[in-house]
Amino acid sequence: MAKVKKSKNVANNFLKSPTGIQGFDDITDGGLPKNRPTVLLGSTGSGKTIMAMEFLVNGITMFDETGVFMAFEENTYELTTNVRSLGYDLNKHVAENNLYMEHVGLNRNENLETGKYDLEGLFVRIGQAIDKVKAKRVVLDSLDALFSGLDYQTLRSEFKRLFLWLKKKKVTAIITAEMGEAFIARNGMEEFVADCVIVLDNRVTNQITTRRLRILKYRGSFHGNNEYPFLIDKLGITVFPFIVEALQQKISSKMISSGVEELDEMLGNKGFYVGSSVLVSGTAGTGKTSLAAAFAYSVSKRKQPCLFCAFEEAPNQIIRNMRSIGLHLEPQVKSGMLSFYYARPTLQNLELHFIAIKKMIKDKKPTVVVLDPITNLMTEGPNSDIRSMLTRFVDYLKTEQITVMFTAAITVGSIERNPSDEGISSMVDTWMMVQDIELDGDRTRSLCVMKARGMAHSTEVRRFVISNRGIDLVTIAGRENSNRLASSRRLKEHENLATAKGAGNLKESARN
Repeated sequence: MAKVKKSKNVANNFLKSPTGIQGFDDITDGGLPKNRPTVLLGSTGSGKTIMAMEFLVNGITMFDETGVFMAFEENTYELTTNVRSLGYDLNKHVAENNLYMEHVGLNRNENLETGKYDLEGLFVRIGQAIDKVKAKRVVLDSLDALFSGLDYQTLRSEFKRLFLWLKKKKVTAIITAEMGEAFIARNGMEEFVADCVIVLDNRVTNQITTRRLRILKYRGSFHGNNEYPFLIDKLGITVFPFIVEALQQKISSKMISSGVEELDEMLGNKGFYVGSSVLVSGTAGTGKTSLAAAFAYSVSKRKQPCLFCAFEEAPNQIIRNMRSIGLHLEPQVKSGMLSFYYARPTLQNLELHFIAIKKMIKDKKPTVVVLDPITNLMTEGPNSDIRSMLTRFVDYLKTEQITVMFTAAITVGSIERNPSDEGISSMVDTWMMVQDIELDGDRTRSLCVMKARGMAHSTEVRRFVISNRGIDLVTIAGRENSNRLASSRRLKEHENLATAKGAGNLKESARN
């Protein structure tokens, strides 16, 4: 694996050790404090051990820094077996003398000297391990288990000694500990003496589990202050920061076709701006997915990668259904120009879906992303939280110059009261409404462009026709007749005015 350049805060010469964990180095402005200890807090199952192990493995594979892992609960065989599912071959790193692992089963009563708790024996063992592999990174996993029952003064003294000793050894260290009740950490001291404190959380909302990370403290460095969701999968840990500054967003004047000729015409014969956000909202059965599929088909046919995220229909069902309206998506999928992400909304929450989509974006590098329908993901949390998450996602796509199209399902009763109850119409650049209307005693579909930032666009309501030839937007007959009548009236008025003017001129000539 290619080595990554080590990060350094230029402003104050603050050295950092990059973790290589996706997204984490963004919110810490480069990684953990170099040659200083970091406390990693969390409840059972929050991912402390996996994050600490990934820090060591990435140090070996990405940054050429050897490591030591001292475990105070799990033995080395269990650790090696548990992280194998993430693709970590710890035995290989140990055999190559890049990693030293040891299980420390200390009995506190055996280390009492003249009535005082002494860590000298532990220091010796850690020191020998560091020297053995010339380690630059050290993990002490569940160290707080050794300090249960100690009085406050002894606890504070021993933690200070440990952290100062680690600094003298010039290693970047992670110490994992359990969350407490009265204090953040179980013993109430770790967070006060550490230079950096990270809190991991594993919570359940609406029967869906979400892991979140927060940088509680980071001496001498800028860092993100919010809670950030993170995901643990077969590729390791991915943090979902979406830190985007407005100045970083690239603005393009290039256009991309909607895939429907008449719609491009309604948008000033141009289509959408590259890197913009588009919303298609409407009630069920009005053709939202068809419009999104036409856009995806048009993009992929031009040999530009497209990612279609389906949250309602399975990809093979979408491919079959679109075939009936002349959109043959299967060849585009086989060519690799069209990719599908499919997941049931209840599989995980909105944030974790976006993490998975972001991973696919990095892999496929699409020019267009379609999310159909986005409203299926809005099943939990207050609307303000959903809006905030969508805003960060749109900001990320704009930074990457990716055009995104959302479809949103709304209820029939909400159209007149609030035609965008999904709450995202104000944040998108182009918004189109599709709905059923009654025309000459028949039910038919209609489409209108509600807004299109930065471009002249038609305000006309057009008939939205879906057939085996594809999609057509037809001017409504009544409007045509009305236009003809208005033109005829204007012509008659001009004729009458000219006649009256001519008669006036004749009268003036007769007088002369």
